[in-house]
Amino acid sequence: MTKADFTEISEGESRAIVLTGSLSLSCLGDVPNRLDRVDGPVARIDLSGAEHIDTVGAWIVRRTAERLDAEVVGANADAGRLLDVVSGFEEPASRAEKPQIAPLRILAQVGDAVVTTGQTLYGLVGFLGAVLISAWTLIRHPSRFRVNAVVQRFEVVGVAALGIIGLMSFLIGVVIAQQGSVQLEQFGMEVLTINLVGRLTFRELGVLMTAIMVAGRSGSAFAAQLGTMQLNEEVDAMRTIGVAPMEALVMPRIIAAVVMMPLLGFYASICSIIGGGFLCAIALDIPPVTFVQRLREVVPLTDIWIGLIKAPVFGLIIGMAGCFQGLQVRGNAEEVGLRTTAAVVQAIFLVIVIDSVFAVFFTWIGWK
Repeated sequence: MTKADFTEISEGESRAIVLTGSLSLSCLGDVPNRLDRVDGPVARIDLSGAEHIDTVGAWIVRRTAERLDAEVVGANADAGRLLDVVSGFEEPASRAEKPQIAPLRILAQVGDAVVTTGQTLYGLVGFLGAVLISAWTLIRHPSRFRVNAVVQRFEVVGVAALGIIGLMSFLIGVVIAQQGSVQLEQFGMEVLTINLVGRLTFRELGVLMTAIMVAGRSGSAFAAQLGTMQLNEEVDAMRTIGVAPMEALVMPRIIAAVVMMPLLGFYASICSIIGGGFLCAIALDIPPVTFVQRLREVVPLTDIWIGLIKAPVFGLIIGMAGCFQGLQVRGNAEEVGLRTTAAVVQAIFLVIVIDSVFAVFFTWIGWK
């Protein structure tokens, strides 16, 4: 290739720079330094005599043209594309912001968290409205109800979770009975361990621990599944072919969570009672028959109803949090993990908040 060079041509009061040869890195030589010494006025830079140009040559031409306020002419199609590409190279890089003072940074983070919480709450309320509309649509048009999808979710949410929920509840019953008996032993009232296990299990811990397990197990799965579908544009494809994602994807999961939570909660309570009875028989020498008889005396039926009433609400919260966060996935695969984590955290937080509201409400109406 011919070594790069340029000549200056007078054009009245101004001049023109005519570049020749190969404007590539290996052939530029001292041309960049010589161009830097050229003073204006220069009307145009002519590239019609250039044999070849690469990115470095295009950048030098563009820089010289901007410095001299000259027009670049005679560029072929390839040279024109390179000049367009390098046109933004001279933009100044954004400076990093100065670090804020620690108290101000903390306040800013708190403010961001409050805004995010408000936006999420607003979105969940709107999502609840969409769920209610979809439920009413399915009631009006039963033929649109996807039985197979709901039954499949029953298996995923309920049947597949029986083992881990049963084991967890059994061990919780053992722990409650053991810790309660240790404290009550100081007053010679070990028999009240049965009261503690029975009432605490049916009224609170049975359904609450089940909700936490379902949130971590099924709520995270809902968010990950829908998030992956959203990332792969499968949800948009369903809308394109006329299938409502709320009816096909969201409602089966929410229905499964709402229906299975009372069953799982009652099952968990029974397993916890068995665990408490097991420890009472081993450590306190309380026979199973006495344990069951005492349970019937001290556990009112209202405790069982409280657990069964709270369970569907918890299931609705878990299903909504998982599906809502899954449908919010945008951009990349990392978002799936972030939204899955957010779904579990939000579901557990809302379950505990609602449980506290239920506790106050049931005490207020006399179910003590």
